[in-house]
Amino acid sequence: MQIATKHFLKISSDFSETPGARYYTDGHDSGQEFYEKILCHAFQEALDDKAVLTIDLDGTEGYATSFLDEAFMRLTKDFGKNEVLSHLKIISTEEPDWISEIDNYIKDVE
Repeated sequence: MQIATKHFLKISSDFSETPGARYYTDGHDSGQEFYEKILCHAFQEALDDKAVLTIDLDGTEGYATSFLDEAFMRLTKDFGKNEVLSHLKIISTEEPDWISEIDNYIKDVE
């Protein structure tokens, strides 16, 4: 596992090429692990710098919806919808539908 470049995170190289399911108990490279070990810290750093964190989803073997849900809904619950919408950019040329899926997770948080 590498440390993400400042305000840019590529999940395939900074976390795993084979992201798992939702929780640690579901197996390796879970959404919970990604959130707790990488995403929350990278996002806080971007907030501190008044910057946007860009996350590149490409280069993995795919994502379980539970992985994406756990990581990005939890981010939104912890930091607030407005902060996440203002300081997060998701990119993917391989599967643009992932972007709208994550956007829906963020917008669905009360």
